[in-house]
Amino acid sequence: MTEGERKMQEAHGGGNDDEEPREFLKYTFYKVQPAWRHLPADMKKQQKAEFAALLHGLEDEVTLRCYSLQGIRADADLMIWAIDPSVETFREMARRVSSTDLGHYLDTSYAYLAASKRSQYLGSHTHEGQEGATTKARPMGSRYLFVYPFTKKREWYSIPFDRRQEIMRGHFRIGHRYPNVKIHTAYSFGLDDQEFVLSFESDDPLDFLDLVMELRPSESSKYTEKETPIFTCILSTPEQMLDALGI
Repeated sequence: MTEGERKMQEAHGGGNDDEEPREFLKYTFYKVQPAWRHLPADMKKQQKAEFAALLHGLEDEVTLRCYSLQGIRADADLMIWAIDPSVETFREMARRVSSTDLGHYLDTSYAYLAASKRSQYLGSHTHEGQEGATTKARPMGSRYLFVYPFTKKREWYSIPFDRRQEIMRGHFRIGHRYPNVKIHTAYSFGLDDQEFVLSFESDDPLDFLDLVMELRPSESSKYTEKETPIFTCILSTPEQMLDALGI
């Protein structure tokens, strides 16, 4: 493949995205207003039941996962990860959430929009479950999800493609040493402030910690512009997520 062909491939997504439909991923973090905690216990219980029923209904319409951040971060209490082929779906979800009684007490502290895309750096060799080998986002259901927006330095994109691919292969090799950590890379170019939204599933937070530490001295890491805030999220049913807010 010539350099010109590679550039054309990059401009059109680095692969044949027609093989399967692409999807949008939305990570929405909510903070409960202090006033909600002062409501009568029976009222809060009723509001949580209504909200849980809404989420269960949404689970039948979109790919959706619920997570709790209560006691982990000061600026977010819960997170809803939704995946759907249509951006308008997230607008309708937001309307329905805001229309609930509990929704009146929820502030959106962070919200990230991205889209699935096959990685341009994989080349022709792929294997089952490989990061970036598919345009479909498939949550694994691991106990923890680690989420952060990610932006590379502009100089990264001026490096010849072959060299970038070589650097990323070194990055992938490190990741392969942590098979219990599953990465979901989603692309935000032109859709949101960041370039990517990265999320990692694992049943052990220490596996992710060790992976991140090993990646720090890698060559790819020096081209990182920003990768914060980072959220540690605990997979929950809608009821577990809401019960974590307290009575």
